[in-house]
Order: sequence, then C-alpha cells, then structure tokens
Amino acid sequence: MGATPSSCLFLLFLFTYKPSPEVAAEIQESSGGSGAPREPVRLTGVPAAVEFIAAAEVAVIGFFQDLEIPAVSVFHGVVQKFHDVSFGISTDSEVLAHYNITENTISLFRLVDNEQLNLGTEDIESIDDTKLSRFIEINSLHFVTEYNPVTVIGLFNSMVPIHLLLVMNKASPEYEESMHSYQKAAKLFQGKILFILVDSGVKGNGKVISFFKLKKSELPALAIYRTLDEEWDTLTTAEVSTELVRNFCDGFINGKRLRENHESEEKTQKVEL
Repeated sequence: MGATPSSCLFLLFLFTYKPSPEVAAEIQESSGGSGAPREPVRLTGVPAAVEFIAAAEVAVIGFFQDLEIPAVSVFHGVVQKFHDVSFGISTDSEVLAHYNITENTISLFRLVDNEQLNLGTEDIESIDDTKLSRFIEINSLHFVTEYNPVTVIGLFNSMVPIHLLLVMNKASPEYEESMHSYQKAAKLFQGKILFILVDSGVKGNGKVISFFKLKKSELPALAIYRTLDEEWDTLTTAEVSTELVRNFCDGFINGKRLRENHESEEKTQKVEL
C-alpha cells in the first residue's frame, strides 16, 4: 500500500517541532546533571579500545596526536555533561591506525547501528563546548532513543531506514515493565530498526501521534515507519511484550500491514450499513 500524500508532513512535524520550556529544561538536565568529576578512560592499546567501544551503547573517543591543542580541554569539559555516554581518549598510534584516524579527531561510536561518526581537523580547530555538546546530543542514539527535537536529527541521519515508535505516557504505571520488554526487543533488531520512545504525556508530541492517526484513548501503541518510501503501520496494545514487538516488526519487514486490514474492515462495515 502506498504512502498517503500527507505522510510527507511527517518530516515537517519532526523538524519544526519546538519544545516547551519544560521539555527544553528536561533535555538540558539529561545531558547535564551533577556528580563527581569524570575523566575519559585512557585507551593505550587496540584491544582496550575495542572492548571499551563494545561495552557502551554510545562511546565518544578523542583521538589526539597532540594533547596540548585547545580541543583536548574542551573534550575534558564536555565529559561532565553526558552521564549516559562513555568517554575515552587515546594517543596510541596503533589505536589511531586501527580506526583509520590520521589527524586529531573526536569520534562517536554507537552500537545501535554500528556507526562511527568523526569530527575532523576543520571541526576540531574551531571546536568549543557548544559545538561538541551539540554533536554528541544529536548523534547519541541508544537501543531505545527518546524522541525530542535534538535526537530526531540523529535518527534521520542514521542509515537504518526503519523506525519503530513506542507511543506511551512515561507517567503510566505500566511504563517500566513495558520499557524493559521494548529494550529487549530492540537488541533483536540491532542495525535493522531504530527503536524510539515517544512520551504521549508531552504536549509537543501530539503532532507525531496524530500523524499515525492515533487517539490518546488508543495508547499505548506501536508505530513503525520506513523512511525510504514513507510506508507506515500501527498496532494498539494494552500490553507491550518482547514477543509482540518482535512479531510486529517481522510482519512489517515481510510486507504484512495491519493497517490495511483495519481499513478493509472499516470499508466492509460501511457497506453493510
């Protein structure tokens, strides 16, 4: 079934969405926060670097040939702001060669789609706290990434073309259990589908919910979207289980559309009336 003309508005909704002051503050707090000072892990060999990257959903490594350049102090400062990101630093020539680094570079590695994103020489020379923080915020995609105006840029920059959204109120009693099941399912589709959480309790997310023709009374729900052809489907459910999510994703990948069945049933009912 082809995408509806209105589906092109989906990107418009995403890229023109502006958070409320409360949401903006929440985004800032998630990347800031307080606590004991953190230091990047020194990576002195290839095995250590490989293990470090494999152990983190998102890892940022400063590959420096010269530790006296201004970018190094900026890097150390930003480490304090992101508590869900692992930071490492290396000057080891073998480590740099292993990751095809030939100049001072800051790289972000993420497991969800096995991407390595680099800030090269030009970026490094003009880097400051704001620019580096922005780079990390945009590109920090996890096995489950919460939707907001910053992360959506990284989501659509990813090479993974299928996005699955769990639309649910984070304040609901079932949230923790549902997220546990959702995260387990996300690991089954690593590199194939990006898993996203859309908090239906956030007013600004209403446009995303309405795009999928969902009503608040139908939530929680799963919505799946393919960026290449803007094809999409939805599944409303009272309980989010790993098996349910897996079956829904497999069905979409194999061309099964629940939405087509729903629309067919509606047309049949209208004819009968």
